[in-house]
Amino acid sequence: MTDRRLFTCTGRKIVVTGHYGSGKTEFSISLALKLASQSTEKLAIIDLDIVNPYFRSREQRALLENSGISVYGSTYDTEITAELPAIGATIKTPLEDKNCRVIVDVGGNDSGARALNQFIKYFSDGETSILVVINACRPETTTIKGALEHINAIESTTNLTITGIVNNSHMLRETTAAEIIFGHDLCEKICEETNKQLWLNCYPAGIVDPEELAGLSGELVPLGHYMRPAWLDK
Repeated sequence: MTDRRLFTCTGRKIVVTGHYGSGKTEFSISLALKLASQSTEKLAIIDLDIVNPYFRSREQRALLENSGISVYGSTYDTEITAELPAIGATIKTPLEDKNCRVIVDVGGNDSGARALNQFIKYFSDGETSILVVINACRPETTTIKGALEHINAIESTTNLTITGIVNNSHMLRETTAAEIIFGHDLCEKICEETNKQLWLNCYPAGIVDPEELAGLSGELVPLGHYMRPAWLDK
C-alpha cells in the first residue's frame, strides 16, 4: 500500500460501503491499522453496520484501541447487546473533530448504506471519500451489470457519489491470484462505464504472493485475517 496515496487522496472521512460478503469490514480494519502504523494523527473507526449482526468492526475493539484507534458505534459497549440496531450519539465526536481521521464501516448493500442518511451533513463535503468494495466472486457482483446495479443503488439511497473502487475479490482462504486479477479486470470495466477510479486491489496476506499481482492498476493492499474465526475454515 502506498502510504502517501492513502493520506493525500483520501479525505479526512473515509466511508466504506459494499455488498454483503465483500469483505468491507476486514478492509476497514486493515486500513485503520495501516494508517495507525504510519501516522501519529488521531484516528477513529465508526461501526455503522446496524443491519447485519455478523462480522462487525467493533468486535475488534480491543485490537483497535490498543493500536490507538478509537471505536464508535452502538449505544451499548457489551457484545451481548451488539446486535441491537442502536447507534450511539457519540459517533458525531470524530466526525466533528477536524483533527481526527475517521473510517466509517457502513452496513452491506443499499439497505445498510441508508444509515448514512441521518448523518448526511457530515459527508456532503470535500473532506469525505466514499469507497465501494467489490468482490467479483460474489454472485451479485460477478458481472458488470450486477456491480453497476449495486453501485447505483447505494448512490441513489444516500445521494452520495462513490469516489473510489476497491477490488477485494476473494474466496476467503482459498483465494488465488486468479480471483484477484479477475476482480481487477471487472473493476477496470466498471470504471470505464462510470468514470470512477480503481484505487486499491486487496489480497489476503500470507495466502497470495503480491508478486503474482504485479502490473495491476491501483495500489496493492494486504489484508489481515481479523474478522473470520479460524475454526470456520477447519
